[in-house]
Amino acid sequence: METQELHRGRLIDHIQLVVRDLPASQKFYTAVFEVLDIPIGGTGADYFWADELFVSSADSQAAQGVLTGRHHLAFQAKDRATVDAFYQAALAHGAKDNGGPGERPYHPGYYAAFVLDPDGNNIEAVFHGDARRSAPSVHITF
Repeated sequence: METQELHRGRLIDHIQLVVRDLPASQKFYTAVFEVLDIPIGGTGADYFWADELFVSSADSQAAQGVLTGRHHLAFQAKDRATVDAFYQAALAHGAKDNGGPGERPYHPGYYAAFVLDPDGNNIEAVFHGDARRSAPSVHITF
């Protein structure tokens, strides 16, 4: 039996987005995940996934023919430069500006950029400032 390995946070197990134009979404997310150092985990004719995010076309079995509504997803960045690079990669791959890189008033050191993906989802990259993580991720093996 093959061992599978996952890395998870604490709250979200996974999120599914059902999109109108899968190739456009795959191009966009592949570009921003490359900047964020998150590999694409797998692809199929009607889906792709990376970490906790599963993206499919409306005609995929998992979607049941229904597009998802507008969502806000925030991806963690390792530093401010990565937030800046995320923003540039997103714009170069079909995103629309929804708030350029900069500090936000949410808490001291909150540095983020916002874009709208090809389906209008509000996608954010955020660096929370100098902090120490107890672990890079939760490592699950089964």
